[in-house]
Amino acid sequence: MSVPLSVALVGGLHSEARRAAVDRLLASVPGSVALHHDLSTAAERGTVVRTVRDATGVLSTGEAPLVNDCACCALREDLVPELERLADAGLTRLAVVELWDSVEPKAMAEVVAAAGLDLTGVVTAVDPALVLPCLGNGDDLADAGLAAAATDQRTVADTWARQLEYAPVLAVLDSPEADDEDRALLAQLHPTARHVAVPDGDLAAAVLAGFDVEAAAAAQHPACALLPQEADAAGVGTYVWRARRPFHPGRLYAALEDLTCAAARSRGRFWLADRPDTLLHWDAAGGALCVEGVGPWLAALPDAAWEMVPPVRRAAAALDWDPEFGDRCQHLVFTSPGLDREGLAELLGSCLLTDAEYAAGRTAWQRLPSAFDTLLEV
Repeated sequence: MSVPLSVALVGGLHSEARRAAVDRLLASVPGSVALHHDLSTAAERGTVVRTVRDATGVLSTGEAPLVNDCACCALREDLVPELERLADAGLTRLAVVELWDSVEPKAMAEVVAAAGLDLTGVVTAVDPALVLPCLGNGDDLADAGLAAAATDQRTVADTWARQLEYAPVLAVLDSPEADDEDRALLAQLHPTARHVAVPDGDLAAAVLAGFDVEAAAAAQHPACALLPQEADAAGVGTYVWRARRPFHPGRLYAALEDLTCAAARSRGRFWLADRPDTLLHWDAAGGALCVEGVGPWLAALPDAAWEMVPPVRRAAAALDWDPEFGDRCQHLVFTSPGLDREGLAELLGSCLLTDAEYAAGRTAWQRLPSAFDTLLEV
């Protein structure tokens, strides 16, 4: 009798933790196999190497050619046929996809789900002692030998932050080098995640519980992301700063370096006085900041366009609707050991429009110098 195939993704930059999590799954789920594509061979060999193994050892190996000089594209092209082959054979209960170091789970989860396969879990494997070093590493992936394509411009820090924050389950390695500060930082960076100890926790139940790709994407969208709340433990703090008044573009731009370096991780949404209709995303890690426009605020849309907006975003906006500004707001969250809340509050407050600037009205706001043009690649 054939068995239906479940697929789980295990990713993360911490290779030892990732391998321990995969080994735990193979040992605890009968009829499970692990697939891994090694992208480190791409530059030298022009291929990625695929390995399929179970709890007893390697079952098969193969190679897939690069697609458009992109190792990650080769992974996408090769993975789905391999999973479909396992599903058609009807002998495998769980296929554990062990993602290569810098491959992000969001992209691969969407590839697997789009193929109609049953994606039941997404896990990021973590060594708590390495959370802060990775989060503080602003090196380019290419310089670290971790680029997934010739055009890969990501950094170690921002890649790690996305890997950590996307997965609803964290497989946390029992690391003797981790201390209370490391664990507090991990808990505050992703407070809604389910933590499963490796190797002793019940990771199998977590990866077979089900996974909603659309809900996961919505949880990462700047307009409705569930950002962390205020916290303070073991010397690690999370500071939530909110305001309604828009930022003065010039003063905020001048403060970007200080704000970016004030915390190991900061993220959120904000608006500028000279761009009152544009929702801006703040995403900082490793001393580097990415700011991008992600479309209009709902308050800037005509009523007829609201029906095209996902319900989760409409619900998020309704919970925090302002009579004057609608969903426009400043909502930035900073997480770090040794966080200076008072300093951050003072600096951020100084970047808002003054009373006189605010009273001048929107026409005057939009005449302010557009300091963010270069950063936003206008």
